[in-house]
Amino acid sequence: MRLNVNSETGKLKSVVLGIANSNGPMPKVEDAYDPKSLLYINEGGYPKEQDMIDELKSFSNVLESYNVKVYRPSVISDYNQIFSRDIGFVIDDKFVKSNILPARAREIEAIDFILESIDEENIIHLPENCHIEGGDVILHNDYIFIGTYFGEDYPDLITARTNREAVQAIEDLFPDKKIKTFQLRKSNIDPKENILHLDCCFQPVGKDKAILHKEGFLDDTEYQWLVDFFGEENVYQITRDEMFDMNSNVFSISDDVVVSEEKFEKLNNWLRKQHFTVETIKFSEIAKQDGLLRCTTLPLIRN
Repeated sequence: MRLNVNSETGKLKSVVLGIANSNGPMPKVEDAYDPKSLLYINEGGYPKEQDMIDELKSFSNVLESYNVKVYRPSVISDYNQIFSRDIGFVIDDKFVKSNILPARAREIEAIDFILESIDEENIIHLPENCHIEGGDVILHNDYIFIGTYFGEDYPDLITARTNREAVQAIEDLFPDKKIKTFQLRKSNIDPKENILHLDCCFQPVGKDKAILHKEGFLDDTEYQWLVDFFGEENVYQITRDEMFDMNSNVFSISDDVVVSEEKFEKLNNWLRKQHFTVETIKFSEIAKQDGLLRCTTLPLIRN
């Protein structure tokens, strides 16, 4: 397989879409990966497996209707494999294996059948001290935007997923790219004060538009850099509640087609006014695990 991804919006040809089959029981409180999952565990509203299977099937149907080749991971019994975005990511023609939470380490095994079709020289294994997940990596042509957290309490925050060492490794591996880092707000307990990944508060859409949540950035100058880069007139600003609902985590099939959650009425209307085709589906159960449409995808080829 010849990989090719250098943006979030190039025409999608093939993608790995997560699965919810044999997702396992509701986690214990002490095993929650993020504060949003913790909230729904405590409230008794944690999503049911069949509901998540149905939502992913709807997503797959939309992707296939645009002639996208959809791969699904092999099923690992009683294991959460919904968020394919985190286990690896493609930059240009290289597949970078993420170093993710130890409890999720087996997820990459489920796409071995895909990795075997890629030239070994195009698969990058990062050093163990480089922590990174695909949700923190956003491609925009010559730019690689990376969500990070550099605080001294990094080891104490399960929500801090990408560190300084990983940023340096990406800079060394892709010297022709412009790397921009953005420190994100983190909380282990408050889902409205936590940005799990960069795509939870920022995402490009189309060729020159973006969705942004200002309070997700620890440094106002980093947020303002993005506003200036895209142009204020091209930015859709989301509120704290819209961030919680995952409004920035839509998914682009092409420069002019976006898949979005059906309840995001304000965002979807704005997108349509910008001349996007908006394909809407129900994805609100999966959102309870602090991930949405982009989080469940791992694009392999975009033109």
